[in-house]
Amino acid sequence: MRLIQALLAMLVALLLGVAPAAAQTYPKFTGLVVDAANVLPPATKADLTAKLEALQKDTKRQLVVATIPDLQGREIEEYGVGLGRAWGVGLKDANNGAILFIAPNAPKGHRGPRLEVGYSLEPILTDAFAGTMIREKMMPKLTQSGDIAGAMEAGTDAVIAQLRASPEEAKANVDAAAAKFDKVHKRSAAGSGGGIPFGVIMILFVIGFIVLSSLRRGRRGQEYRSGVAPAVLWGSG
Repeated sequence: MRLIQALLAMLVALLLGVAPAAAQTYPKFTGLVVDAANVLPPATKADLTAKLEALQKDTKRQLVVATIPDLQGREIEEYGVGLGRAWGVGLKDANNGAILFIAPNAPKGHRGPRLEVGYSLEPILTDAFAGTMIREKMMPKLTQSGDIAGAMEAGTDAVIAQLRASPEEAKANVDAAAAKFDKVHKRSAAGSGGGIPFGVIMILFVIGFIVLSSLRRGRRGQEYRSGVAPAVLWGSG
């Protein structure tokens, strides 16, 4: 219901030609590890930085790890798209960057983690890969012990391994993640007791088309789309 209300509000704003009430701001891009929420120990930041620098040097691909102190009332999906544009991660005109981030101060169920992916990396860091990686590698550390540093290390290692993999190995990983992703969602659908009404689906489709068209007209710098899966929300929403 929250998602539907947010989409309807955005649709009204677009139809009226009105911009959102408050301009979105983002933490300053200070390096490959941006701990704006100040939750990562110095040793963790140093270790992550070394890994990310080596990845960039060896593959010319860029991965940024970030903690966000405040989503400013936005959904993490919307915030992530704006963050990708604001920071312009990746080589110029290559769109080969990604951002793995978390918002530990957001309300429970809206903290992430989330992986934003540049267009050039979408075949490698698919939505299914992102969702499976977050669910299997990161969520156990977050939900069982609140280990943010450990979760970010585990997620970073998994993404780096995928970005360093050979084309054949990367494809195999993507296929395996897709199979797991489908299995999880089939199980979730079977236990849901019913689907979304067709009318609601059509409304969301129209709204989504209008919103995406607006975002594409206003984009600048690098293009990002979200690596998103229902399993990425930290805790129950």
